[in-house]
Amino acid sequence: MLFNPATDLAARFAVQCRDFALDPYPSREIRLSRLDRLLALTETHEAAIVRAISADFSGRSAHETRLAEIFMVRTGIRHARGHLKEWMRNRSVRTDLHFRPGRNRLLPQPLGVVGIISPWNYPFQLALGPALAAIAAGNRVLIKPSELTPHLSALLEDMVKASFDPGELSVVNGDAEVGKAFTGLPFDHLFFTGSTAVGRMVATAAAANLTPVTLELGGKSPAIFDPSCDLEVAVRRLAFGKLMNAGQTCIAPDYLLVPTGTAGKVATLLSAAIARMYPTLETNPDYTAIVSDRHRQRLVDLVREARDAGARVIEVNPTRERFTGSTRKFAPVIVLNARDDMRVMREEIFGPVLPIVEYGNLDEAITRINRMDRPLALYWFGRDPVHRERVLQETISGGVTVNDCLWHIAQEHQPFGGVGPSGIGAYHGEWGFRTFSKLKPVFHQTRLNGTFLFHPPYGKAFDMLLGALKRIT
Repeated sequence: MLFNPATDLAARFAVQCRDFALDPYPSREIRLSRLDRLLALTETHEAAIVRAISADFSGRSAHETRLAEIFMVRTGIRHARGHLKEWMRNRSVRTDLHFRPGRNRLLPQPLGVVGIISPWNYPFQLALGPALAAIAAGNRVLIKPSELTPHLSALLEDMVKASFDPGELSVVNGDAEVGKAFTGLPFDHLFFTGSTAVGRMVATAAAANLTPVTLELGGKSPAIFDPSCDLEVAVRRLAFGKLMNAGQTCIAPDYLLVPTGTAGKVATLLSAAIARMYPTLETNPDYTAIVSDRHRQRLVDLVREARDAGARVIEVNPTRERFTGSTRKFAPVIVLNARDDMRVMREEIFGPVLPIVEYGNLDEAITRINRMDRPLALYWFGRDPVHRERVLQETISGGVTVNDCLWHIAQEHQPFGGVGPSGIGAYHGEWGFRTFSKLKPVFHQTRLNGTFLFHPPYGKAFDMLLGALKRIT
């Protein structure tokens, strides 16, 4: 269903503002009720969610949907439920001696109405992951899903409508114009997941209302094979991380750095690892398709340009299938000898295409990473602790997984977020609760205290007191 940005969207926003004003600090019991209903939604409708996302992709691995979408959301909800009492408690804060017997505390307070703009690549997880954090923090939530996943977006709207009052949680579907109107609303916080280019526009629109934003973006996330790594293990884990969701993952390894003279060997091992995971492609239910014809054509163009410019292109197609027009699947591709001026090395790939680039020493690898925009993720494979710590300390990225790929995103006790062009802010676990809360500082003054000594009229007593404080603070 499409909504008129000027009427329906504004009306839904107004309902949530009104309802928040009536209950600006929901009790723990109310928040748990909302989380329980969200959890029940994931359990009752699992099969429908899998079917809807597969329909949107024209073939999405059911196992990947269950793991990367439904399991991730369930884990987040259960983690929030188990820690909500702790997160909501008032926190005592140290009070300096000269302000005692007064005392400090922090009060976690809901922000109000939160807007969430979710993308197409993980349309369930990246809509409800931020939503569950905002709900745990006591907020009202309005979600705008991607128009590129119409089946899941429509299902999400129906599921939410059946389980939640519009003043608690609501989903609005529509095209880019609806999305533009959405970003123009004066939310108390706006959460966006998507490309860096669109993220800039979202941040600009939010700035007009001084709306704080969390931007979960992307970029060219590097993987590094150290000379000390176990190649057989590393290529298998890298293949998994690269080809999950056919590479349509914001934290997928975007290019691979390997020691000089090893690119050919790594490509051979990687090709074999991919073939073991995906012995066939077109009718293989484990191998996900590209979300749209436009995105598939973009990958075709990237590979063609690299080949025409002199790169060596290796297509990993074990049975040499010729894809028919009825599928949007795209065979995995390894690119050797790619130059920095090629699009495949300048743009985020967001598909099953992996350039392999050789480096002479660790200094060279670190320099290459640091001269590019700061990535959302970085992956290092090896056994050398000195090299590992140098990479961790001398590069800046949103997050890191060592000796594997992707798994740092699944840690509820760690924050997830980008840095610079790959994002602003973080969520997951308690970090999500904090993102959607105002930690309000409160100072409690006592009946008897010494602050009257700072009152005018000022004189020698004031100067003596201030001088004493300068010596002890």
